Formats: sequence, structure tokens, C-alpha cells
Amino acid sequence: MATITLQGNTIETIGNLPQNGTKASDFSLAATDLSVKSLNDFSGQRLILNIFPSVDTGTCATSVREFNKKAADLENTKVLCISRDLPFAQGRFCGAEGIENAVMLSDFATGKFGKDYGLEITTGPLTGLHSRCIVIVDENGEVIYTEQVSETVNEPNYEAALKALS
Repeated sequence: MATITLQGNTIETIGNLPQNGTKASDFSLAATDLSVKSLNDFSGQRLILNIFPSVDTGTCATSVREFNKKAADLENTKVLCISRDLPFAQGRFCGAEGIENAVMLSDFATGKFGKDYGLEITTGPLTGLHSRCIVIVDENGEVIYTEQVSETVNEPNYEAALKALS
């Protein structure tokens, strides 16, 4: 379990992020068109998993915008923005913000992704949502970088995440 904070107050997650060098766990997540996407749908591509509690908060929205811009020109790389928001809310956000370089995926139905990746929040007011973290998966499906953001209202370290891909 990871111990993080929300505005200075201690909260916990169900586990720890995957270890670097391990195979990324498969997932089934809903896209904004309600189709189901799995890790296999992105086979052979490098993936930035930008994971957060809700796109309807300022920091979460900022992380989607930043990765949308910063990763747009990276070869063979997809940004997957993952939360427990409904796919409709994710789609509305992308339309309003002009987000075109990120794939929005929802874990709303089961929360299985959050449990499998060890990032579901288990205590405090955000219980059941995902913690803010980054997981980068290489083209072979191996985890090469993770960041569990220690203070939930802070943004991830974009530069460190992108450096892992160079």
C-alpha cells in the first residue's frame, strides 16, 4: 500500500504501482465511444498511462492538457488518460478542450484497473477513485517508469516521465 496525501491529509492506496521491468497487466477499460479497450489494442506502441482521480478537477485536467501537448510529437507513443469518470464526462472534456492526442479511458464499471495496478484509493474522501500516478509501458509491454504523486493536488513530473521514453 502507498501512503499519499490529499491537501496534507494522509490517505492510502490498495497497493503499490507495478515494478519497473515487469510486464504491464492487461486491462479492459471503456473508451468515450463505449467500446472496450485492452492493453492488446495498443500492442507494439509505447504508452504513457496518465492516471488520476477525476477529469473534473483542475490538476487532473491540467495533466491531460500537458500530456496532450508534450507527447503529441513522440513517435510510436500513445497517451492513455485513465480515471473512474464516466466515458461521457471524459468525451465532453476532450471536446471542450480540443484534446486530440490523448485516449480517454474509464474504469467506471468495475474499478478492476485501479485494483490490479495498485492505485485505488482506500481511505479518505476520494475512496474508490484512482490516485494520481504515471506508468510508462514500452513497446514490448514492459513497465519502464512509474510515479506515484505523493500529494494528490500536485501535478506529475512530466519531464521525468517523458525522459523515460528517450
